[in-house]
Amino acid sequence: MKRIFYSDRAPRPKGPYSQAVINDDVLYVSGQIPIDPETGLIVRGTIEEETEAVLENLKIIVEDAGGRMSDVLKVTCYLSDMDDFDRFNTVYRKYFPQRPPARTTIQAARLPLDVQIEIDAIVALPRGAGSKR
Repeated sequence: MKRIFYSDRAPRPKGPYSQAVINDDVLYVSGQIPIDPETGLIVRGTIEEETEAVLENLKIIVEDAGGRMSDVLKVTCYLSDMDDFDRFNTVYRKYFPQRPPARTTIQAARLPLDVQIEIDAIVALPRGAGSKR
């Protein structure tokens, strides 16, 4: 059964889409961009700073839905410049130090609000976690 999920601690969507959707025990997280959840402002900085902001927002949503980052099955990463790939990976590894999820990384011609990175995710929530929220 499809259910819309929002975390009050993560940035609210900037358009007509859900922050995340839970179906059975699978969490589908919409693309996260580097937005400071407290101010609602875009985090403008190095690719490392923007990646950190995106992964922190993703982590908040996953944890508030009842999961952990180790439950992430698949991510799609969109970079505005593939030359940032190695620097992006330096931060990414901190969030997935062991048994990282499957991943696709592509360069996008332009990302929302001209950010440098966007990441979406599919997460296997612990049995029953998706029905409790």
